[in-house]
Amino acid sequence: MTDLFEPTRRADCRPLLADPDDLTVVHSPVVDLASGEVTGWTAAARFPGTAAPDVWFAAAHDAGLAGPVQALLLQTALARRPDSGQLHVPVDPWLLGAPVVHTALDVPLAGVVLELTDAKVDDDAALLRRCAVLRERGALLAVPAPLVHRLPQLPADVVVLPAALVAGLAGDARRTAVAAGVLAYADRAGATVLADGVETDAELTGLLELGVHAARGWLLGPTAEGFGPAAPRVLRALRTRAARDARDDTVAGLLRPVRTWSPGRDDRQLTPPVVVLDDAGRPGTLSLVDARSGAWFEAPASLVLPVDTPVAEALRRALARRPAVRFDPVPCTGPGGAVVGLVRVEDLAGALGAS
Repeated sequence: MTDLFEPTRRADCRPLLADPDDLTVVHSPVVDLASGEVTGWTAAARFPGTAAPDVWFAAAHDAGLAGPVQALLLQTALARRPDSGQLHVPVDPWLLGAPVVHTALDVPLAGVVLELTDAKVDDDAALLRRCAVLRERGALLAVPAPLVHRLPQLPADVVVLPAALVAGLAGDARRTAVAAGVLAYADRAGATVLADGVETDAELTGLLELGVHAARGWLLGPTAEGFGPAAPRVLRALRTRAARDARDDTVAGLLRPVRTWSPGRDDRQLTPPVVVLDDAGRPGTLSLVDARSGAWFEAPASLVLPVDTPVAEALRRALARRPAVRFDPVPCTGPGGAVVGLVRVEDLAGALGAS
């Protein structure tokens, strides 16, 4: 006799539908690779016994119960949502027309990312209409890269790199080229790219080098019944990288050391460059050296920038000064207003040209 809790492809899944509590939902974190923040969780079905979910869904298909089982997953997943962040829920595209699935999706969909699986599509036009309606109701649409290739008209908000492509991505020129093509498509379509099944540091490094937007998988955080955190080690590494990248985009990464001098001190003969502070402690003048003659001279501090000023803005403002001081270095201040360094106009131009 067939054990219904270890189903084969021919098993009858009706007992599962008779006791919906037998299907549970677990979640895995989705991590923004640019910021190191958890932006949502992906829901996945878990069934009784040790058989994989794919076996259960195949059995449901063979028994003519694919629609009800898909609807049960949607109902169970959508009944419990995170307090913040998105909830990704998988759905077979060919089942979107099933009445029970339509009913399961007749709930508020704001904050929900419906992830189409890489399954057959019998009617392209019908699928496009259904996806458009779901997006109008507030859902975002995630589409696996192979389905985008077959049906590029799909209005994808997220393009999913499948785990089979992510595996071994680092160092594989062909896989990298395919992933780069997906990124190029997403950029033009206004979509983000989510890498699935990330399991190793090497895979994560490859994704970061490509500029993939988000990822999930064992490396970033295991599945859990609740909405658990991502792996602390990986988050720390991503946040450190984000802080470094942010620094590289601002004048903070171009600072040169500088001395300051305040009225009343007896060490006025400091070797330039020196920022001379006014009575309020703000940069008043600069003591500089003429590059051709070697003579010291004084110039007004015609521009002072916060250390987090973007390089492009800093260069624009520096070049907008009057000609006599246009190429003078610019003192930069930290959050408390203290001078933390000088930035040279040549360095700003070089950094912008290299970006």
